[in-house]
Amino acid sequence: MIKDRKILVMVVAIAMLSSAILLSGCTEEKDENKIIVGTSADFPPFEYTDASGKIIGFDIELITMILESLNYTVEVKDIGFDSLIPSLQSDKIDVIAAGMTITEERDEVIDFSDPYYQADQSVLIKKGSGVEINASHDLENFTASIANLTIGAQTGTTGAGWIQENLIDTEMMDEENFKQYDLYLDAVADLDIGPDRLDAIILDLAVAQAFAENVNREVAYTIVTEENYGFGVKEGNTELVEKINAELEMIIGSDDWTALINKYFE
Repeated sequence: MIKDRKILVMVVAIAMLSSAILLSGCTEEKDENKIIVGTSADFPPFEYTDASGKIIGFDIELITMILESLNYTVEVKDIGFDSLIPSLQSDKIDVIAAGMTITEERDEVIDFSDPYYQADQSVLIKKGSGVEINASHDLENFTASIANLTIGAQTGTTGAGWIQENLIDTEMMDEENFKQYDLYLDAVADLDIGPDRLDAIILDLAVAQAFAENVNREVAYTIVTEENYGFGVKEGNTELVEKINAELEMIIGSDDWTALINKYFE
């Protein structure tokens, strides 16, 4: 009788364990109607956090508007910029919305939507720091004037690429004077301390202008690059990118588009 009870207990335990495993498998299955958007929320006005910690910004509202109109539910994750493409490739996220410039190098490993914003690079400095920049339109004179500065940029950005290509690779600037940051917020914090930490930051103009709303900072120069931002999706996900493009075509120039532009750039 005792032996029978032990067998019964074992059977019940195995059944409960099997049920738990099945339920666990169910909860780990991906919701096909859910899109996870990856961003780097230190890039105002495109993506940043409000006082409550919520991720907001032009990119976030635009991609949410697009995906919700396609009947997806949207979750936004804050990820380091340099980790966004690997996260997309490993299916940790479904879409990148991070003020990401469409480049040949990136286009080889992910697919981009049609462009939705054009940007230039710029130089952000601290007011009264004594940093002098030749603001002529002659790129050679400009680069010569900043070659002896300590300059920062976010890792993996086109700003960092511009410094590498135009200052480091040309041997105009010592590589030790190039400081790369995981977050622009950290670069700006060093800039605010002053030349002992950082003299200038190379970053997208609209973002520099947002940081320059602080009266202690200013945009000292615009580097005309005419970059185009696009939303990124996993390479080969043609269906999703075509859906996003169709929505972009309807939104750009609409009243909703004008409202977004006015909200974040006016």
